[in-house]
Amino acid sequence: QVQLVESGGGLVQAGGSLRPSCTASGRTFSSCNMGWFRQAPGKEREFVAAISRSGGVTIYATSVKGRFTISRDNAKNTLYLQMNNLKPEDTAVYSCAADSGSTWPFRDDRQYDYWGQGTQVTVSL
Repeated sequence: QVQLVESGGGLVQAGGSLRPSCTASGRTFSSCNMGWFRQAPGKEREFVAAISRSGGVTIYATSVKGRFTISRDNAKNTLYLQMNNLKPEDTAVYSCAADSGSTWPFRDDRQYDYWGQGTQVTVSL
């Protein structure tokens, strides 16, 4: 079992930055590939970014590449998502997820075993 708790969302103006984090407990954090997903009202959940166990491999959705950076600190059991140059279309609930079984990080949310409750990110004009 892995318990995930997100924090660090909030309200920011377009062009601003936020850095949500996700703290894990339970199963060894460093044994899981990790991902960030988001869901806006009335829309399906979509992939944002993912990172391998060691942090050496990262993948991004096209819509956030160059603006967002996923990282992790295995010593602190914490996952981060640095979000810069935020746009109103980034408004969503952001959730972290843990994949305990795959070799590499995936975009497909069906690969992920454990999910946090989410943190709201709202970007205003």
